[in-house]
Amino acid sequence: MKFALFGQYYQNSTETTVLKVIAFFIENNCEVVIEENFYKLIASFLPKKFSVFSNHTELDASFTAFVSIGGDGTILRAVTYVRDKNIPIVGINTGRLGFLATVQLDNIEPLLTKVIAKEYSISKRSLITLRCEPKNPDLADLNFALNEITVSRKETTSMITIETYLNQEYLTSYWADGLILATPTGSTGYSLSCGGPIVTPSVNSFIINPIAPHNLNARPLVITDDTEISLKISGREDAFLVSLDSRITSVNNQTTLYIKKASFYINLIEFKEEDFSKTIRKKLLWGEDKRN
Repeated sequence: MKFALFGQYYQNSTETTVLKVIAFFIENNCEVVIEENFYKLIASFLPKKFSVFSNHTELDASFTAFVSIGGDGTILRAVTYVRDKNIPIVGINTGRLGFLATVQLDNIEPLLTKVIAKEYSISKRSLITLRCEPKNPDLADLNFALNEITVSRKETTSMITIETYLNQEYLTSYWADGLILATPTGSTGYSLSCGGPIVTPSVNSFIINPIAPHNLNARPLVITDDTEISLKISGREDAFLVSLDSRITSVNNQTTLYIKKASFYINLIEFKEEDFSKTIRKKLLWGEDKRN
């Protein structure tokens, strides 16, 4: 079996986690290929040399799984390597909240054993894509997001106006600091912090959620994910910001954004010990009320 390994060396616990993962794979005679930049950060304490990969073209169907070590943000970056290759991703959490990276340090070995035995389920996660008119070169390749696409103001404290259409039919104009277009996976991310609903991963939907709206009657809206959303933004500045998960670019005010569901899914490995309902209950402290 062959595994791709990726991470971001930010946390104090990362070294312990990496060594635990590497020791497990060596013991089970698995081949490990490590992302090049991550390898440079961890090579000094690894027990031997490993092969590396540097971009998505070096990954293929020969990989059993893609192992992400870090938090949810690390998984979002992992998606840019996996793309449409159908390589399942397992997230080992060295971050804080961890809605996506659910494997904890104390259960790495038993859960990775289940990966080798294929004793897991696949949670298929939809993505959202962006097309600009006129075209934006910064979005020519990485034009998709697992969590959300967000438009927001740039270099100003003034609100922007976001004219919004669903399947070319006018919906409304949001006067706000920005607008979040989230997938079900992204419902527990930025959208949640802005008052959006939690949506289970299998629901075929998008969430439209304004950021600090100046129209007091603006509320988060859930729509079907076969809808194409188009946005026209205006404001006092000549440009605004567009982010796809954590990747940000500047876009001219004359640009129209077309947003729809991607043609592929990301496969997240899910264990019954750490499924979505258990993760939500644990992370949001549901059940802490003594009456429960």
